[in-house]
Amino acid sequence: MGSMRVIDTDYFVIGSGIAGLLSALHLSDSGKVLIVTKKDRADSNTNYAQGGIACVVTSDDSFEEHVRDTLVAGAGLCDERVVRQIVSGGPARIAELEQFGLKFAEREEGAGYDLGHEGGHSRRRVLHAGDITGRRIEDVLLSRVQSRSSISIWEHGMVIDLVTTSWLKLDDENRCVGAYVLDRLSGEIFSVRAPVVILATGGGGKVYLYTTNPDIATGDGVALAWRAGAPIKDMEFIQFHPTCLYHPDAKSFLISEAVRGEGARLVDAQGHPFMDKYDPRGELAPRDIVARAIDQEMKKSGAKCVYLDIRHRSRSFLQKRFPNIYSTCRKFGYDMATDLVPVVPAAHYFCGGVEAGVDGVTAIPGLYACGEVACTGLHGANRLASNSLLEALVCAYEMAECLKRTPQPDVRHVKIPDWEAGSAVPSDEAIVVSHNWAEVRTCMWDYVGIVRTNKRLERATRRISNLADEIREYYRDYVVTPDILELRNIAAVAGLIIRSAKVRHESRGLHFTLDYPVEALPPAHTVIKDPPGGRWRDV
Repeated sequence: MGSMRVIDTDYFVIGSGIAGLLSALHLSDSGKVLIVTKKDRADSNTNYAQGGIACVVTSDDSFEEHVRDTLVAGAGLCDERVVRQIVSGGPARIAELEQFGLKFAEREEGAGYDLGHEGGHSRRRVLHAGDITGRRIEDVLLSRVQSRSSISIWEHGMVIDLVTTSWLKLDDENRCVGAYVLDRLSGEIFSVRAPVVILATGGGGKVYLYTTNPDIATGDGVALAWRAGAPIKDMEFIQFHPTCLYHPDAKSFLISEAVRGEGARLVDAQGHPFMDKYDPRGELAPRDIVARAIDQEMKKSGAKCVYLDIRHRSRSFLQKRFPNIYSTCRKFGYDMATDLVPVVPAAHYFCGGVEAGVDGVTAIPGLYACGEVACTGLHGANRLASNSLLEALVCAYEMAECLKRTPQPDVRHVKIPDWEAGSAVPSDEAIVVSHNWAEVRTCMWDYVGIVRTNKRLERATRRISNLADEIREYYRDYVVTPDILELRNIAAVAGLIIRSAKVRHESRGLHFTLDYPVEALPPAHTVIKDPPGGRWRDV
């Protein structure tokens, strides 16, 4: 058997959502860029984003108001300096997207943008392209990326682990110098060597049983960074989107907050609105409040769902404003113009992640993080609606500008050892992976969900610890496959969420516990930093 293939590049980008593609575009004039993405190049959380991008673009709005709304939603844990930098950087990045060819929806007769109104916002400021904004962004960026000769995309590649000089036991300052990658189609394991490794892997909604995220969202970037020894911050703050379509065949179809922004009410099975009992902002309260209200209504009544009622809007309006949502609901038997639409909360967005700056810098030189995988301080304890795409836009640009100004070392002399399978054999017990996968996700949903308690967290700790032992044994005994890598990652991320939740003895933002129902002062972050463990790091 020959030596392992080693690919050298100037910038190694992991992930092909908005953060990864924009990072690659901004860096493409400065060197060779390799993007590795888990499935097809268009598969990403970005592709599923419906609502849009929050940005100040009208004279009756202001940065101050957007900053204030973000800080209020973040419940005392936002970094105000970061919030101001990202909010004020938005208009230039929106203009750039439009130069790339993205067309945002406009009002009739050239009267400016058709801005959406979403929960927590004091004004209409959400730019959108109908209800498939993410898909439109992905299409535009992919088209640009594919036209750049300095950018290569490796589809169906999954990063196994990062390679650092401390793991290689070199005397140099510790830095990230690359990664091991599994080709999902051929089974080949190769390495990428680069002075700059950018995590743009998105979130980890698949850690939970019910999620709006696509199947690829298994928290890979957070797990990779944690195993390499990077600090992981505020992982207890998981945003549950209040309105996921409740239907056995719909799987994870999100019904955008923009539907409530256009007047939809949340009602019980008898058609009675209930949000005004929980918050004066009603349906447009921040997502944590709305999700908890729905959860409480369901538990109180024993119902399996609640309903969205937008029957006061005309069919023509709904078809024009929400063409994808309208047609999908029709496919599952619901006409938004005449029917109540059943919805439930589902895991949606990770406010925590790899501790990083707006410029992507992490605690490990050579390792950068951008987008949902990063915790920059923008979101605090609860993300304001449609601030996620804004964050990715601004941070990808700022990171690239930082990298262009920073001389990078030549790491081509660093020898990355061949991948060694040891005595591992092909698995004849794949059922173990599927069972453990289901157990992790069910455990997290039952015990570390919208409402938590000390007892539930202790149960989750024991169950995830036992599962981790089984997964570790399986990982070491059998040949590496995509399924076992994803299982290893969701178990690692689950453990980080539980550890962070147990440390926070208060209720704040997205973390609500019956044992500590009020906020504690002063506000504090949760940071987990474990010693690096290399590619054999225990899950």
